[in-house]
Amino acid sequence: MSAAMRSLMLVVPLITFAVGGALYVPPERSASDSNTGSEPALSSLPPLPSWAREDLPDFSGYQDTTEKKVAFFSFLYPRIVLANSRILIERDYLDSLANETALSKKEHTWLAAQSRRLRVEEEPGSPAQFALLRKRLDVIPPSLILAQAANESAWGTSRFALRGNNLFGQWCFSKGCGLVPLSRVEGASHEVASFPSPYHSVRAYIQNLNRHASYQGLRDTRLDDRESGDPLSGLALARGLVSYSERGEEYVDEIRSMIRYNNLEFYDIEFRKILSDRSPSHLKDLASASAEKTLLPGGSTRTSAEG
Repeated sequence: MSAAMRSLMLVVPLITFAVGGALYVPPERSASDSNTGSEPALSSLPPLPSWAREDLPDFSGYQDTTEKKVAFFSFLYPRIVLANSRILIERDYLDSLANETALSKKEHTWLAAQSRRLRVEEEPGSPAQFALLRKRLDVIPPSLILAQAANESAWGTSRFALRGNNLFGQWCFSKGCGLVPLSRVEGASHEVASFPSPYHSVRAYIQNLNRHASYQGLRDTRLDDRESGDPLSGLALARGLVSYSERGEEYVDEIRSMIRYNNLEFYDIEFRKILSDRSPSHLKDLASASAEKTLLPGGSTRTSAEG
């Protein structure tokens, strides 16, 4: 990577950010609640590429801060594109069902699975169900994901990231579902979730923002931007993260500072460019990319058109 590209991608902050694993989860989930972000079966979704199942690399060996950040973002960004593109395939399928006069049993089953996953409790097949599913089945801007992952995982070096592929400090509530926090207070039962791969952590994090009542403000902002035709912005959506941490507004300010200082809006722009082609074939290519490097800025799947 050239020095010019590194300079474009990063403005190195002289700030110390919070150590990972400090996520506050508002009390809503039961012990049996799944937080894997799993995808309900859909024939138009290609199999997950093998590289998405790889574990987190060791980022602790980098001596140069800029190189460490570039490596972290370069590892994570393709997984964000992969997760978001697969969500867009599901979203397009949802739109196709909304235009049908009658749904098959298979289509009802898929709608029911998405409704359970995204906590939509509206009459099956009703306009209200489709409207709420469309609001919740949507992407998260890369800048926000990158900033929170860096913050919550201490740039991929936290215990929960290294041992559980957990980049966002997500909790779970079934015994053995993850790692027990060393500072867990007596009487508490939560664990910090373990995931098969960092990709699955990204997918579960997106699901968390898409369905938890505490992040309705984030989803409202995203819907407003969609309806007004404005590009989705991590800086704007960050306002809806007040409940993500017990530090509230201070945490939101920190995430927004990370986006600015690390020039992470660059990735939002690149993501819009790669999605300037929203055809089913292009989304399928993104969702099944055989090599993660093709999803990086400048990769072979990137279109030349502006988003």
